[in-house]
Amino acid sequence: MPWQSPISPGISWYESNVAERPEYPALAGSVETDVAIVGGGFTGLQAAFNLALKGVRVTLIDACRFGDGASGRNGGQLGTGQRWSPEEMEGSLGFERSKALFDLAEDAKKHLLEFASVHGIDIEYVEGQMNVCHKPRLEKEYRDSVEIAASRYGYLDQSFMDRDETVARLGSERYLFGIRDTGTGHIQPMKLLVGLAKQAALAGASLHEQTKALKINQAGGRVTIETDKGTIRAGRADCLQRLYRQSRTSDGKACHADPLVHRRYQGAQRFSRCAAGRRGCCRFALRRALFPQIEGRPIAVRWPRGLHGGQSARHFRPYPPANHRDLSVAGKYRDDPCLGWLGRHHAAAPAVRAEVMPGVTSIGGYSGHGVMLSNYCGKLYADMVTGNRSDLDLFRELNIPAFPGGTRFRSVLLFVALSWYALRDKF
Repeated sequence: MPWQSPISPGISWYESNVAERPEYPALAGSVETDVAIVGGGFTGLQAAFNLALKGVRVTLIDACRFGDGASGRNGGQLGTGQRWSPEEMEGSLGFERSKALFDLAEDAKKHLLEFASVHGIDIEYVEGQMNVCHKPRLEKEYRDSVEIAASRYGYLDQSFMDRDETVARLGSERYLFGIRDTGTGHIQPMKLLVGLAKQAALAGASLHEQTKALKINQAGGRVTIETDKGTIRAGRADCLQRLYRQSRTSDGKACHADPLVHRRYQGAQRFSRCAAGRRGCCRFALRRALFPQIEGRPIAVRWPRGLHGGQSARHFRPYPPANHRDLSVAGKYRDDPCLGWLGRHHAAAPAVRAEVMPGVTSIGGYSGHGVMLSNYCGKLYADMVTGNRSDLDLFRELNIPAFPGGTRFRSVLLFVALSWYALRDKF
């Protein structure tokens, strides 16, 4: 019987198209280790893999199964640079730090593709991405972004698309212009995650699914993690997770277009590219899947009734030939394209806390570019722990602030903020 995640409804297209998804045993009793990792997503598994390769005893736990969280349920797009555009970073951080962060992201992209190639992981990489826009007032900004990336950051793989080219390449008349990027693309993230977990286990990492961390304490130079299956004592502990299942997140949805859509909608079949659009914060992975990210439901714990019908209509307007009757997903939620949510914090940059408490590091919140950045941060973390030079400090120095409002007013402020940006997105 297919595994049904307790934290995300339905079975995603990614899950149903992975030939083998090995299970890892829950923790059994108490263990001693050098490094304990909480979170079996891209960051945690990359950290475990790289630490184990260097002879470090590492124990990793996850409350559910690897891939149930955001690492296994995202749009699969790599992107270029950080979530901020180069000019946005430069305006806030100055050119030197902005260039260093841009180069780090490009190193992350290279690392991910090389890792998959070296270890024979078929991640179904498809080259090419389009970032399209429906707002005429932003045309100059998009043109300038291509110029700045080339002249100041040495990135030559982007080109500006006028309306005719945008319509021809995307297959939709809802967008006016965009940026074409041939130096990036999209992948099948669950295949990467499954392959990564296998490599971490082969390297000697101790991996445990369905083991929930309940409490972390630090005393006498040792860190103790109490779980529902036993206790882990380590020299250091690290929470390496994307923001997920928290009240401060915005929601994402995943659905997949079946072969009927590809036959009827030739635009998606002809141009095997992924596209990011500013209308409704949608992310469309053409050819095989559509992944709309919705800025909604920041407060409710469960999916509101009837949400999927109205939202589906919104997200398929850019592609009239594809309607909700052509959508299917494997599993019991076949008639409901809602397949979980993704998280992001308001700073749109990785949040690295080197010392949450003595010996404890927290890393998460990659905000849109997490497929490549989360993997690379795991490697950088392992480099830091083993005393090697690490660019992780570039993220730590960003000093990501906490979401305003505290626990009492955070949800209200988030609702207002998301509503404001939703209105801006429409005009």
